[in-house]
Amino acid sequence: MDIFNQESNIVITCNKRLAPYLEAEVIKLGITPESVFQTGVIIKANGKTAIGLNLKLRCASQILYSLAKARVQTPQQLYDFVYSYSWENLIDVENYLSVTCNANTPSINNTMFLNVKVKDAIVDKMRKVFGRRPNSGPLLNGVVIHVYWKDDEAELFIDTSGETLAKHGYRKIPGKAPMLEALAAATIYASGWDGEKPFVNPMCGSGTLAIEAALMATNRYPGLFRKHYAFSHVKGFDPAYYDTVLAEIKDVVTDKSKRSIIATDISKDAIHVLKTNAEVAGVSHLLHVEKCDFADTPVPSEPGVVFINPEYGERLGEVQELETTYARIGDFLKQRCSGYRAFIFTGNLELAKKIGLKASRRIEFYNAKIDCRLLTYELYAGTKRNFNEQPPIA
Repeated sequence: MDIFNQESNIVITCNKRLAPYLEAEVIKLGITPESVFQTGVIIKANGKTAIGLNLKLRCASQILYSLAKARVQTPQQLYDFVYSYSWENLIDVENYLSVTCNANTPSINNTMFLNVKVKDAIVDKMRKVFGRRPNSGPLLNGVVIHVYWKDDEAELFIDTSGETLAKHGYRKIPGKAPMLEALAAATIYASGWDGEKPFVNPMCGSGTLAIEAALMATNRYPGLFRKHYAFSHVKGFDPAYYDTVLAEIKDVVTDKSKRSIIATDISKDAIHVLKTNAEVAGVSHLLHVEKCDFADTPVPSEPGVVFINPEYGERLGEVQELETTYARIGDFLKQRCSGYRAFIFTGNLELAKKIGLKASRRIEFYNAKIDCRLLTYELYAGTKRNFNEQPPIA
């Protein structure tokens, strides 16, 4: 099977609650999804399309190319199904192999056991064909096979990504409690920011939101910062085609339009992390960065978006201290951000009440396992402004 030229179902996964923004990204790339589910999008395409998706998508986690499906009820039946596949057409015996699994079936209560069962089936088949087997292990730096087993149906995939796409590759220093890059991108999409009006990010922390905003505004795709994908180890991979896609995403980068992306934080360490990561991302020249209290953040007169991701508080003392902070955020928005659309990303809705403004929308997200909301506030200047009720993808 030549996955790079043969169409199949491709499952593009994402973290929970990011699917609407992932779907919009896929459509913007000219691809019509076959279906959308809670943690992903399914399309019909070939492996060459998967290469482009790996380089361009901001909200995705993995891009899985479907190989085969079968009805299985026991681990032995799964082994037989996996063993029957012609792995010699996809995997060079010199390659390193890893297996990932996702099981939701009464037959399995230990994913590690399932991983070993699938790995054994593949290497046993390769040993039969070649007289020896590929090396295997947990690292995702070679060929990656993914198995999804739900109830009595199992599906085999080539994971064309390997390491998750949700990390975009420029963040060399994570900083304190950083927001995952895919989540940051999705929340900016949800804000409807157009990439031209000011983007003001007080309490920026390690700066992921400000950096993602700059990347979006200048058409810098994540593929610019990552050098390795699992698809490069699959038989039939053409390095020249990858180079062509990489050249395409380099060609669309633009720094021509004038925009204000402002990031501030009171922490000297946070500002250092932001500047370091922005330099790696190639957008440091696009950011206005200041070390200051959030209330002293410079706010351009032209209305745009102000986006704040304050701490949520985990202990009683922290929550009590943050009540004052959230009240001050409300004062800052009312006094300094007239005409702006404001967004507060928080995992503590009780604290959000201290802002003292009524949210016009509450968009659901998860930050890791924390149930969060992106709260929207319309900060009208004199008369009500016309904002999109359903912000489009930027």
